[in-house]
Amino acid sequence: MTIQNLKSQNLILFEVISGSKSFCLNTPTSDTDIKGVYYLPKEQFYGLNYIPQISNETNDEVYYELGRFVELLLKNNPNILEILATPEDCILYKHPLMERLKIEDFLSKLCKDSFAGYAVTQIKKARGLKKKIVNPIEKEKKSLLDFCFILEGYNSISIQSWLQNKNFKQQNCGLTNMPHSKGVYAVFYNESAKYKGIIQKENANEVSLSSIKKGEKEVAYLYCNQDSYSSYCKDYKEYWDWIEKRNDDRYNTNQQHGKNYDSKNMMHTIRLLQTAQQILKTGQLNIRVPNREELLEIKAGNREYDDLLEMTDGLIASIESLYETCTLPESPDVEKATKILIGIREVLYQN
Repeated sequence: MTIQNLKSQNLILFEVISGSKSFCLNTPTSDTDIKGVYYLPKEQFYGLNYIPQISNETNDEVYYELGRFVELLLKNNPNILEILATPEDCILYKHPLMERLKIEDFLSKLCKDSFAGYAVTQIKKARGLKKKIVNPIEKEKKSLLDFCFILEGYNSISIQSWLQNKNFKQQNCGLTNMPHSKGVYAVFYNESAKYKGIIQKENANEVSLSSIKKGEKEVAYLYCNQDSYSSYCKDYKEYWDWIEKRNDDRYNTNQQHGKNYDSKNMMHTIRLLQTAQQILKTGQLNIRVPNREELLEIKAGNREYDDLLEMTDGLIASIESLYETCTLPESPDVEKATKILIGIREVLYQN
């Protein structure tokens, strides 16, 4: 089932322009995001081929099956509530049956966690991105040897320097565990003993241990910082995955404003927090932002990162306070929503 199938079979119930254009935050370079709601042919709905969501390859067109849409409304999912609250001038098509789904039946105190909670994860994401921008990782990956050190008195030197100074080869080294000393090994050296070396492969995740003949004398003690190497491997993978998948236009904008954070991400984070504040304060959801210029200033990177974090802290504190006095229900009425959903399906499948 594709989006084209939905359209050719007249299965779409609701179709809107979403994202920046519906929020009134679009600029000349903004993409057009389309979201919608559909229902499945009777045979598929009752059979084994239930499809909860359909999107195009770039995910800028996403459609939700009616039941999945209602399920997410009941969870106060921000994206889904915003679809239902789309302004009239951004609605491309609306089946009369969709009039039964009213935003006021779904807004609840759950929005504190769904909107604000999501925003907090975005703040963490922005901080993580800042870390990546400020701390680039070389493409050539380090090996475990880069995290091994020879202990010399009250000092330590890298294993690479030690090997070079001694004119030793790592493959002729033999290691044995030191009792009660995590990460510390006795080092033996013998070019004819067929030791396993310090590591056997460049991408080894742990040092190699060798059988040492009785009477052999250790030449040094080695410390391997295994935890640091594991942390490095995790950071390396995350960084180069990010490099591969990042949006270059968005990244270049972040580089140009020089503030070392994802400004678009921070704009949407603050918008989400302000939306949660609006819902808890007024009991309504109006997705058209009243502070377009302020949010676009943030998107352009014209605000300091620490100032934005201070701003988010203030919004979160306000949301917590409003939550205590808010008159919205704790959660939507599941029974009422279920009856509405069943009523819509009965009409669709009778026809």
